[in-house]
Amino acid sequence: MGIDHLSEALFAQRHRFGLWVPVWLGLGVSCYFSQRFEPDIWFLSSLSGCVLLAVFFSRMGPDLLRILVWVPALIALGFLVTAGRARQVAAPKLGWHYYGAVEGTIVHLDRSGSDKPRVTLADPVLERMNPQRMPKRVRVSLHSELAGTALRPGARIMLTASLSPPAGPVEPGGFDFQRMAWFNRLGAVGYARAPPVLAVPPNNRAFDLRVFALRMKISAHIRQKIPGRTGAFAAAIITGDRSQIDPVLLADLRRSNLAHLLAISGLHMGLLTGFVFALIRFGIAAVPYLSVRLQAKKIGAVVALVAGAGYLLVSGANIATQRAFVMVAVMLVAVLLERPAITLRAVAIAATLILLFRPESLTGPGFQMSFAATTALVGTFEVLNRTHGWHALRQSRFRLLAPFASLFIASAVAGAATAPFSAFHFNQMAQYGLLANLASVPVMSLIVMPAAVIAAVSSLIGLEGGAFWVMGQGIDWILGVAHFVAVQEGSVLRIKSGPVWALGLVTIGGLFVIIWQGAWRWFGCPVAVLGVVCWALSVRPDLLLTHNGRLAGVLADQGRAVSRAKGNGFAALNWLENDGDGADQNQAAARFEQDEDDWRLRLEGGTVAYLWGKTRTRAELQSICETAEVLIVPLWSEDVTGPCRAFNAADLRASGALAIWSGPEGLKIQTARQASGARLWNMQ
Repeated sequence: MGIDHLSEALFAQRHRFGLWVPVWLGLGVSCYFSQRFEPDIWFLSSLSGCVLLAVFFSRMGPDLLRILVWVPALIALGFLVTAGRARQVAAPKLGWHYYGAVEGTIVHLDRSGSDKPRVTLADPVLERMNPQRMPKRVRVSLHSELAGTALRPGARIMLTASLSPPAGPVEPGGFDFQRMAWFNRLGAVGYARAPPVLAVPPNNRAFDLRVFALRMKISAHIRQKIPGRTGAFAAAIITGDRSQIDPVLLADLRRSNLAHLLAISGLHMGLLTGFVFALIRFGIAAVPYLSVRLQAKKIGAVVALVAGAGYLLVSGANIATQRAFVMVAVMLVAVLLERPAITLRAVAIAATLILLFRPESLTGPGFQMSFAATTALVGTFEVLNRTHGWHALRQSRFRLLAPFASLFIASAVAGAATAPFSAFHFNQMAQYGLLANLASVPVMSLIVMPAAVIAAVSSLIGLEGGAFWVMGQGIDWILGVAHFVAVQEGSVLRIKSGPVWALGLVTIGGLFVIIWQGAWRWFGCPVAVLGVVCWALSVRPDLLLTHNGRLAGVLADQGRAVSRAKGNGFAALNWLENDGDGADQNQAAARFEQDEDDWRLRLEGGTVAYLWGKTRTRAELQSICETAEVLIVPLWSEDVTGPCRAFNAADLRASGALAIWSGPEGLKIQTARQASGARLWNMQ
């Protein structure tokens, strides 16, 4: 009887099964990334055979059996697609520190975390290096005041740079830059202090270089028409060029939860294509002769689809924009086929396509936050449209309030849906984000994006000045709101990092509430709450150490104390952010009570001894090892014998960053290599 009830329950959900497809695919992608070893070809072949068998057997048997067969088949497919993608993008990476001449073609321009111009060079040439071991791409931050003189899209430049392999996580389980670099085919990163020299002028015969050059030309034109940081914001939302964005402005946008307005995603794509669709449709309807002879709705959908494709190219086609375009394309094709356009099925199709072609995007905040917001919004308004009260409001004398109610609900739902992902990836939540979005999104929708479309059309005849002025006024309002909200006391709530599986529980719980039909859908609420509780109860490491042993971070009563005020700033900033601590490195260094070069840390589970320098003898180290549970000697090259767990220079290079937790049962030690395993992206 239990099996029969389960079969009936699953059969009742059969029309929603397609909505779960990207969920199972995503679980397979997650399974691949969570492995501590790289699956070999025999395992992948066996998994492929299982998928084929599952597809075969899914054609027979009762409905329950077919559904139960499809679930593991989709999980396995997600695993296989990700493994194939990881091998497809395989490219050499630098295996040592390099200093010397570098020549390459500029394929991307942006700014580093320290607000320096940064270039990505394709097909680089490094001195005295075997071409077979040459990276496909390198990224260089330019620390010269004259850095921008030779930065022309598609140009081949020469510079003297210091390069290193992409670095691993700054703490075990932290953000894995090596993995991101692997999928971007980025084989080395570094900096140059001398300005670059133009070697070969731009010869943009390749399509992607022509598009890149067009983007930069449009960006420069916008910044000429709209000066200052307003123009930089306008260029960013149209072309995706953030190379001129002020870091202070970016901080204001993040603190006010308006950074999504800067990222070209669903809001921008939806506003642009929606405005074009409405413009064409109402334009045809305004002419009686055309309105009775042409299908304005379908023509508008086609023109909007073309406009969206052009916007995708001009904006740089990042993951969020790709997701937005796929979503919009599915909706517009639905209009052409006279099907409902804005549905959860369209969201599921968009997510499925992206996971099949770019599965690595699942781990990024852009994919997670954009699909979380879209899924929650579509699901919420699907429910609202089935309620009597919502229909009554839209048909009553108060129907003019419906758009404002929709805006409030959309902002609240999108903010709640993206909050867990914002907290996980950025360790902060904007307290007044709802207020900022209510004041800014209507301006973005009704002024900025329509003015951008009008400016694009009128620029063909050189009359875009007025539209750009209107656009600038709208952006100034948005930036003013962002700054006003950001400077308010308590505008940001700091959140400590939690385990990725806790975020997974929150995600699965939320999806179950939205997708499942019937009373059992509310079972997702305790699942999500369990994820939040596990997140809150997670414990941060008592001691963190960088991969070179140069910087240590000790968790004290007043927050994490770092051993040095300068050096390894990226690691220090990430540690503090992951702790939910708003201090900077200087403030954290003032908390450090030990000597920065030699100290002993007495924890509940044992003592950690840290020695910087080469003046110690082997006998002294052995003596210290007998009185401490852990000994760290970053500059010592020989093995240390004794009862303690010792880490010398070679050990730290092999293990990566180090984390130590203390408890009644002793010290728990985990290295970055133990957390990430031996994968394609971290193998030398």
